[in-house]
Amino acid sequence: MSLQLGRLTVDTPVVLAPMAGITNAAYRRLCLEQMALVGASGLFVCEMITSRGLVEGDETTRRMLFFDDAEQVRSVQLYGTDASVVGEAVRILCGEYGVAHVDLNFGCPVPKVTRKGGGGALPWKRGLLADILSEAVAAGEEYAVPVTMKTRKGLDADHLTYLDAGRIAQDAGCAAIALHGRTVEQAYSGTADWDAIADLAAQVDLPVLGNGDIWEAGDAVRMVEQTGAAGVVVGRGCLGRPWLFRDLAGAFSDRPGLELPTLGEVAGMMRRHAELLVEHLGEERGCKEFRKHVSWYLKGFPAGGELRRSLALVERLDELDRLLAELDPAVPFPTAELGTPRGRQGSPRRRVALPEGWLDDTDGRHSAVPEDALELTGG
Repeated sequence: MSLQLGRLTVDTPVVLAPMAGITNAAYRRLCLEQMALVGASGLFVCEMITSRGLVEGDETTRRMLFFDDAEQVRSVQLYGTDASVVGEAVRILCGEYGVAHVDLNFGCPVPKVTRKGGGGALPWKRGLLADILSEAVAAGEEYAVPVTMKTRKGLDADHLTYLDAGRIAQDAGCAAIALHGRTVEQAYSGTADWDAIADLAAQVDLPVLGNGDIWEAGDAVRMVEQTGAAGVVVGRGCLGRPWLFRDLAGAFSDRPGLELPTLGEVAGMMRRHAELLVEHLGEERGCKEFRKHVSWYLKGFPAGGELRRSLALVERLDELDRLLAELDPAVPFPTAELGTPRGRQGSPRRRVALPEGWLDDTDGRHSAVPEDALELTGG
């Protein structure tokens, strides 16, 4: 089973969701290596960048567009609220950075984004959404690069937009649409609505990618079987578990399942992750970036509070080696953690932050609010 996005063929129908501060080049390389162990490949998306930051030449934005030599397919998620700026950003990505796939973020639930009419708030403005998608697709076509979009069910249960968004994406020529089965109001709380994914897949002709509550490889297969989705987008489920992509490749190709990693094998993965971060960012910054991953890697394992604290403050690779050597390599994987949520969850929002009068009309072609050039939140 493969995924076709325009001229781009993805061997395994699995996409790594862009996550701010997580899916940098080192982590993408790590996940890519895991899939390669079983002779497969997926689509690994760079952290989200803003179209305005890219077009205006912001140095921080440009630095985020760093790719590992092993990434044969460069994929980037783009955020924007102005059609012409988004179109120009797509041209820059394709022409200057050799990007082979562009995803547009219309799913971010963070208040500072939705308050300006961006992210998950934007699909309420159907006319504005159509203009942005049309400009982006036209720009991508100049380089034969597919453009996809990511969205949510809607603002809340009373303001659903996903079916209209699917129709608009199809009419604009998008290569696929990814649907997170939650509303903006839900953020990451509660349970993802897979029925909505099935509903969208039945209503449009373009590929639908399902997102939400994929914690194990079996969840991904079950989602595809239940919803008719063409593939899956995996986010929080892979935190501290890059080998999930190896398992996903096996599940979608009927390869024999591999054993769960022991604590020693997880320690080896942690070392490889830190090594790649240091290679790309230097030792000081690379080790600091690694710290946030420690709790995810060790979730459920008996590691001891003091050792966990020391690992979360590591400053050098030799120090990391010493600390990892204190872990008992024979400890089996904690099976109680299988199928459980990872990463942020939180509670539903009391209300969705929106620009004043945002709900008054559903066209919005002249109501776009420029995004901040340095907005780095995903969703």
